Amino acid sequence: MIFERLAIGSDHRGFWLKKDLSEHFKAIGYDVEDFGVDSDCASADYPDYAKKVSEYVLQSDKCFGILVCHSGVGMNIAANRYKGIRAVWGAEEEIIRLAREHNDANVLCFGSGFIGPEMAVYGADIFVTTAFTDERHLARIKKLD
Repeated sequence: MIFERLAIGSDHRGFWLKKDLSEHFKAIGYDVEDFGVDSDCASADYPDYAKKVSEYVLQSDKCFGILVCHSGVGMNIAANRYKGIRAVWGAEEEIIRLAREHNDANVLCFGSGFIGPEMAVYGADIFVTTAFTDERHLARIKKLD
């Protein structure tokens, strides 16, 4: 197994999709650390949750992150501000696969307003089962940090 733990977080707009993804990964045996939010009732600032998830991913072995907001873009931008985080916007299957194979992505971002639970779970499953395989990109990845 490439990853064993999941750090997950969302703002208020991503709460329900985060809940679906969290339940999926718990059901298939992942250790899931949920950094919030706990409901869709109160407005929440996405950078706060991107920070919590990113810091946890950076400190944990075999851990990946999932972040959800309405578009997925804000979370993606916020997560990529942390040295060592390589977040990808989970817009489509091939992007997710290439982000793992070529870029060793460690955080997956979804937009709850643009993807449903079924497709998000499908994309997240691709993310966790795709290994970093293209060593020729390693020098490029190191330049990011």
